[in-house]
Amino acid sequence: MYSKFRDFLQDKAKICVIQAENPDGDSLGSAIALDYLLNDKEVSLYCPVDIPKYLRYFADWSRVTNEFDFKADGYIIVDTAAEVLLSKLLSDSAISNRLHTAPVLVLDHHETEDDLKFTHESIIEVCPACAELIYRIAKEQDIEINKEAAEAIFQGILSDTLGLTSDSVTAETFEIAADLTKLGANIADLEERRREFMKKSPRILDYKADLIKRIEYSLDGELATVHIPWDDIREYSDEYNPNVLILEEMRLVEGVKVAIAIKTYPDGKLTGKIRTAHAAPIAEKIAGYFGGGGHPYAAGFRTYDTTYDEVIHDLIKIIPELLENVEK
Repeated sequence: MYSKFRDFLQDKAKICVIQAENPDGDSLGSAIALDYLLNDKEVSLYCPVDIPKYLRYFADWSRVTNEFDFKADGYIIVDTAAEVLLSKLLSDSAISNRLHTAPVLVLDHHETEDDLKFTHESIIEVCPACAELIYRIAKEQDIEINKEAAEAIFQGILSDTLGLTSDSVTAETFEIAADLTKLGANIADLEERRREFMKKSPRILDYKADLIKRIEYSLDGELATVHIPWDDIREYSDEYNPNVLILEEMRLVEGVKVAIAIKTYPDGKLTGKIRTAHAAPIAEKIAGYFGGGGHPYAAGFRTYDTTYDEVIHDLIKIIPELLENVEK
């Protein structure tokens, strides 16, 4: 079933694992896991941006570098098959040329359509996390999963399933979690490590209070949005991601079905992170309207050709119909 993975690796000594420019716990866990699983290869881990501080509870986050390995024999892209999430990477002509001429394998678990323009092989399987897909591949291909790889896989799964509580979790996910525990991954230790990094300074707590006051409600309270401008990003993001601070709080407000945090940048870029309530599995459809993607309950998008006010206008226009289709 996963013979593409074996065939891709067969004649390669050096592999570069690539994350998109919006790294999350799943992409980071997937990359680190591959580093350990491919222990007979020389592996480098690349991300075009610094790993956010809120993800540095991963024991091996520092293995990831901003230096692209142009001499790798092959490249594995994890957790995305969407060109928009690799735009920073592809805007570098040297990197883009390398990906257009070298062997590339894409591992992804999203329903979003694969729209990458360069030639590549892909293993795309809808499941709770890319890290879960990597576990399945390793088991089928008889690749040893040591304790470090098991921890990285488990952390990736936990991140993308909100601690095994999201609607995407299946019985197989719990079986995988049980096997990872047998392999040495301790969920209590992993969660304690994460919680230690989630601690906030008084300054960040004050900022969170300010963000809460900024939340705006539309569509009779079913849509909650918050604007995070560049000044906020510049001042606070290095210490704590504003999206992480506020999105779950917004989603848990009574009556809210869709919560969206929107960041705006001086170069005209705008990004949106979406979380939806259990009764409104439309996050990836909202993101898809703006060229993004993700899951039914968590998704994101990036655009350069619209303003914040225009995005809010479009959200108010499209969400009622999407919610109506769910109710049908």
